[in-house]
Amino acid sequence: MTSELPPRGVSRHSGNESEDIGTDFATPDTSDTSARGSDLGQLAVDGLVRLLDLEQIEQDIYRGVSPKARWQRVYGGQVAGQALVAAGRTVPADRQVHSLHSYFIRPGDPAVPIIYEVDRVRDGRSFTTRRVVAVQHGKAIFSLSASFQLDQPGIDHQSDMPDAPAPESLPTLEQRYADSPEAAAFFRLLPRPIDLRYVDDPPWQQHAHGPRTGLTRVWMRADGRLPDEPLLHVCVLTFASDMTLLDSVLVRHGLAPGMDPLSMASLDHAMWFQRPFRADEWLLYVSQSPSASGSRGLATGRFFSQDGRHLASVVQEGMIRVGEPTASSA
Repeated sequence: MTSELPPRGVSRHSGNESEDIGTDFATPDTSDTSARGSDLGQLAVDGLVRLLDLEQIEQDIYRGVSPKARWQRVYGGQVAGQALVAAGRTVPADRQVHSLHSYFIRPGDPAVPIIYEVDRVRDGRSFTTRRVVAVQHGKAIFSLSASFQLDQPGIDHQSDMPDAPAPESLPTLEQRYADSPEAAAFFRLLPRPIDLRYVDDPPWQQHAHGPRTGLTRVWMRADGRLPDEPLLHVCVLTFASDMTLLDSVLVRHGLAPGMDPLSMASLDHAMWFQRPFRADEWLLYVSQSPSASGSRGLATGRFFSQDGRHLASVVQEGMIRVGEPTASSA
């Protein structure tokens, strides 16, 4: 089955919410490491497409929901992706998003809907600017500014893609954490529509070896087929970009969630989309951390296609607070 978007103006959020699988991600059996394209992978991707399908409740006002998961707060990539969908719904189809800048203001409550209010800041001859505020319980939890542009020719250059083994040669996430109960518990709470293949050891495996400098490389793609709508692919990449970016900060210090007393949260997130791509094809996410101080870590990332095209760039600062070591970790 392939995900399909509903006709413009038609929402999937009416009716019996318990029957709306768009608000849920499939949770595959961790013993099943079958190839991509399985019913479970596509089901999870279908759920992500439905999650990004906002309900319009008034002009320039949209409502989104969260998956029925055990998260204490809304996943940052979800609210960023949904806010970008809201902005894109108010922009002509011939203008593609080329950048976004956002702030995570308050933790989101996954038990209640999120209201997205769009401000049509400017409609120029070549560029369109939108500002979106996400609201829950009468307060802003997230803000985003996005810029859209008509397709235009111009100069072209890029940096080279770092070397990396083919994604098919790397273990799946389930295979990676098979021998780590802490990592298994942590990653079972993460969204499952994205297939992740780490090139370099993730934080919970690096933990035993101490701090590491250099790049953190991860192959990722939607674990099923997406519709052909370009904005949807950008929103899925925005959703996925928040999943592993702060890993590059943690490995610099040999830290890992679930193994160290950490308190973490995304503070801001910026992305630039340089070239067209499909989010259901393998993309190499290359990140590193140039600095950390004051309980904040800075991470930068770049997305590359398998043929080496530089597709998108990401910068994020996250709060990372380290508590006193427990007796078991001292």
